[in-house]
Amino acid sequence: MPGYELFGAEERKEVNDVLETGIFMRYGFDGPRKGIWKAKELEQAICDKLNVQYTQLASSGTAALTTAMAALGIGAGDEIIMPTFTFVASFESVFSVGATPVLVDVDDTLTLDPKAVEAAITPKTKAVMPVHMCGAMADLDALQAICKKHNLFLLEDACQSFGASYKGKALGTIGDAGTFSFDFVKTITCAEGGAVVTNNKDIYIKCDGYTDHGHDHLGVDRGADLHPFIGYNYRISELHAAVGLAQVRKLDKFLEIQRSTKKIFKDALAAIPGVTFRRLPDEAGDSATFLSFFLPTPEQTAKAAAAMKAAGLVAFYYYDNNWHYIRQWDHFKEGAVLTPFAPGLKQAMEIYKTKQFPASDAIISRNISTPINLSWTEAEIKERAEKLVNAVKSVL
Repeated sequence: MPGYELFGAEERKEVNDVLETGIFMRYGFDGPRKGIWKAKELEQAICDKLNVQYTQLASSGTAALTTAMAALGIGAGDEIIMPTFTFVASFESVFSVGATPVLVDVDDTLTLDPKAVEAAITPKTKAVMPVHMCGAMADLDALQAICKKHNLFLLEDACQSFGASYKGKALGTIGDAGTFSFDFVKTITCAEGGAVVTNNKDIYIKCDGYTDHGHDHLGVDRGADLHPFIGYNYRISELHAAVGLAQVRKLDKFLEIQRSTKKIFKDALAAIPGVTFRRLPDEAGDSATFLSFFLPTPEQTAKAAAAMKAAGLVAFYYYDNNWHYIRQWDHFKEGAVLTPFAPGLKQAMEIYKTKQFPASDAIISRNISTPINLSWTEAEIKERAEKLVNAVKSVL
C-alpha cells in the first residue's frame, strides 16, 4: 500500500518541527515543546477527514485492535467472530485480551460471509470483527443487522483500508469502533503507528487511558494523573505522528491516483473470458490499493500468479501465503505460544488442529491480488497492463 511511495518535503517539515523542540513524547513537557503537539494534530486531522468524533492514536494497528477490544470490555471467555482471510495481527489481538477467535468463511467479497457469521454465534459471542482486506469493504449492512439482532459489538478492522468508505461513511466509523494501521506499507504511513476511531465517548476515554498505562490525563501534569484502570504502553511518538500528519493531507491524491490506475488494469482484464472480479458491496468506496480477481480453477490461478511474477509483476496468491490465510497458519492451529493460553482458551483452540474451511479455500485458491502503486508513469501503467493481460491469457 502506497504511503511510503510519496514521501518528501512535507513529511520532513513535520518531523523537523519535533526535532527542533527535542520533545519526542506525545504527553507532557508542555513548556519545552513550544506548542508542538503532532499526535493531537493528527488525531484531529483523522477526525476531520473521516467525519468521526474521536480518534486515539496507538503505536501500531495491532495495538489499536487490542486497545479497542479492551475498551469494549472483551476478554476471557468471550468469542470474537473473524474471517479466515486477514492478517495475523487480527487473531494476535484477540489472544492479547484473552478472548477466543472464532474463524468463519469468507465469500467473494474476500471478507466475512454474513451467513457464516450468523451460523457461528453462540452465547459466548461478544463481537463480530469484519476485516476490510485489500482496500475494500465487507457487507456492513448485513453485518450490522446481525450484530443488532444478537446484541453484539461490531468492531471494524480497517487496517488495510484507510480512506475507503461504505455508502458515504468512512470504513472504521460505522461499527462501535474501528481500527487502522499506519505501518510502512499502509495507505498512509507513520513508519509505525495505528489508531482507534469511534463515535462513543466512553469507548474513546477508555482507549485514551489504555494506551498510556491507564492515565486519566486529567491532572495538571502526568504525575498528578489518576489511574482508573490498568493500561499498557501503546503510545505513538511525536516523530511518528509527525510523519502521519503530512501523509493524511495527501490521502485524496493517493486515492485519486490509485482509482485511476486500477480502472485501467481492471478494464484490460475484463476483456478476457474466464476472469471475474472481487465483489465490492460499494464500488465507489473502494480505496483501490489492490486489484483482486478470480480465475476458473486453482491450478490456473497458481500458474497465472507465477507468470505474473516472471513478467516482473507483483502477484499475491494468498492461498499459499504465510501471513494472510489460515491454510498456512500452523502456529495458530497448533497454539504455538511463548506464554501458555488459559485452560479455557487452550481447549477452545483445539478445534483448529483439524478444522477445514472448504468454502474459503474455493474462494482464496482462485484469487490473485496485485497492488496499485502511486509512482508509475503512464507508460509504465500501459506496459504493466499489457504484461498482466498476457500473463493471464497464457494460462487460460
